[in-house]
Amino acid sequence: MDITRAIASAVPGVRCSTQAADRVAYARDLWPRKLIDIRAGEVAEHRPQAIAWPETPAQVAALVRLAREEGIPLTPFGAGSGVCGGVLPTSTGLVLDLKRLRRWHVEKDAPLIDVEAGAMGITLEEDLQRAGFTIGHFPSSILCSTVGGWIAARGAGQCSGKYGKIEDMVVSLDVVTGTGQQLTLKRRQLGPNLIPLVVGSEGTLGVVTSAKLRLHPVPTARAFVSFEFPSTEAGWEALRQLFQAGLRPAVSRLYDPVDTFFLKQGAVKSPASKSGPKSQGALRPKLLRSLLRAPRALNQLIEATEGNLLGGARLILVFEGTAEETTDDAARAEATCERLGGLALGEGPARHWLEHRYSVSYRQAPVFRLGAFSDTMEVAAPWSKLKPLYDAVRAALGRHVLVMAHLSHAYPDGCSIYFTFSGSAEDDQRAKEKYDRAWRAALDAAIGAGGTLSHHHGVGRSKAPRLGAELGYGVALVRRVQRAFDPDGVMNPGNLAPREDSETYGAALPRGVASEGAPSGGAAVPRGNGAPAPRGDPQRDEAALAAARVALGVSQEDCLITARGEARLAEVEAEVARRGLTLGLAPDTDLSISVADWLARGAPGARDAYSDPVEQRLAGFVARLPSGEQLGVRPTPRRAVGPDLSALLLGMDGQCLELEQATLTAHPRGQRSRDLPFAGPRDPAVSTEERALVEHVARTVRG
Repeated sequence: MDITRAIASAVPGVRCSTQAADRVAYARDLWPRKLIDIRAGEVAEHRPQAIAWPETPAQVAALVRLAREEGIPLTPFGAGSGVCGGVLPTSTGLVLDLKRLRRWHVEKDAPLIDVEAGAMGITLEEDLQRAGFTIGHFPSSILCSTVGGWIAARGAGQCSGKYGKIEDMVVSLDVVTGTGQQLTLKRRQLGPNLIPLVVGSEGTLGVVTSAKLRLHPVPTARAFVSFEFPSTEAGWEALRQLFQAGLRPAVSRLYDPVDTFFLKQGAVKSPASKSGPKSQGALRPKLLRSLLRAPRALNQLIEATEGNLLGGARLILVFEGTAEETTDDAARAEATCERLGGLALGEGPARHWLEHRYSVSYRQAPVFRLGAFSDTMEVAAPWSKLKPLYDAVRAALGRHVLVMAHLSHAYPDGCSIYFTFSGSAEDDQRAKEKYDRAWRAALDAAIGAGGTLSHHHGVGRSKAPRLGAELGYGVALVRRVQRAFDPDGVMNPGNLAPREDSETYGAALPRGVASEGAPSGGAAVPRGNGAPAPRGDPQRDEAALAAARVALGVSQEDCLITARGEARLAEVEAEVARRGLTLGLAPDTDLSISVADWLARGAPGARDAYSDPVEQRLAGFVARLPSGEQLGVRPTPRRAVGPDLSALLLGMDGQCLELEQATLTAHPRGQRSRDLPFAGPRDPAVSTEERALVEHVARTVRG
């Protein structure tokens, strides 16, 4: 088939190219593993047969229909800044570059923006700020990423502590499914909401052509807070207490001692300094490569000097809002940090960070030019699992590469850890082998410690082989969701889900988590009636039996309760109240219904999700399909491991899953974050087309 002729016939006027230079340019994203290949002089092996530049959603739909009819694999392309191998087209594939879809307009009353998927982040944000608004989404890749890319990866920005992640900003999506159908999906507080399935699906369900995103007024004031703590653990204890007290710093970044040391040194310099002698410049790459070839010894030396020669961990906070709000919030944060042993550093470090907030995007290339490699890994876990996660991943990586870390996305129930690592080897082939060993070890360590494989970068092809270790039977459900949206499998095949012949369904739930039991910090309860044999004080034993019938565990540290599906809301609220917590439900909430029914209805009475985008309702769950298979989604503050399978449960009236247990978020009584105003829709009507897709997804998932 002559693809250019077929495209011209199906979509007259659309630009298309089969030029060799274009095919090479669109053969990958910024997956560092492929950067090693480029340095080795290897020609891209995943060159598509053609690239098309549609300019309207109708053209996108026509191209998808053509691909379906002809069996052409399709890869949506934004700006190519992904780092997980989400873009690796086949030699028979067609890439759709969406950057010509860049129109947008603001609805000021809500406020919200209706923006097409190809709009570049920095241009859009600067234009909005001139009009008095902000999306609040500032990924470090904002200079080279698009709205569609943010949605595909379920990305996070540097101000997530106040505005949430991209999934918290989406009000509706316009999508072209794998059948070529154009649909509008709308977010709902109650009732069915398929948007979480599409956000984070990495181009495997269809093509997002536009989105309505929530907007905020540009903040009129900022307050800057910087502290140094004697250890990373002391710093994240401060973060935990701040977020659980209802504070929402837009920026919260805690650098471990190694990352703090490099933070103080400033940006990466050129390998050969203009002011130094040429011989000195020539020696630096050799010295760096030599050091990185002995990572175990280097990491051990660094660990031995933490807290003394290297210094402590640095915490940076930036509050946004009105002058009164930011002044009050900063004062509360400073009091907490001082009480926990932090040393005040003034505004300077936080202001310096803000001025150089995007420089990290330019630090990777010099490392590769020096003959080494570097990459990043972002994982997340509840607070009680943060130290095991930090220690396990750091140790696993440290056997292969130099490793450092910072925490940059905090929530009341947990936090993300962002590891940066660098390594070197004798040649590029050995470098790639070392790179692969480091990643395998780190992913296994993260899963074993109870974390999620990704907080905001996504899965791509780099993490797909271990997706089954986190999601278990959920991988099969991801495939069913893909089949519902894209029955012929033309959308970005090979991405996200591992090959069917290589998946593993084991270890979906980490040790210590319900079914097997409770979130860390709570007591595991046997399956069956869940009641231990009573002994001792009859009154106390009766209370223990009652608690066991309701909850599999409560973690005050995480503000999480894992409750049985049949437990009544009143019983769950009473159980968390015994620990000074509350679910925060509205006074008129029907507390007589079960947790399973409450979630199936969309959690009526829960706090408006738009009021606090940082707080989630459901951290994890265990559910069963009608056929008997069990799905376990481990409790984490947030995740980016494909379609959010909680969408098959929340507001779905039991069409897909039967809930067995749910890990719900709570918060300390009297501690509530400040509401963020939003006048947009909460529960729009379900269109005929959307209702049909909901029912089709439910049937396909049930098998």
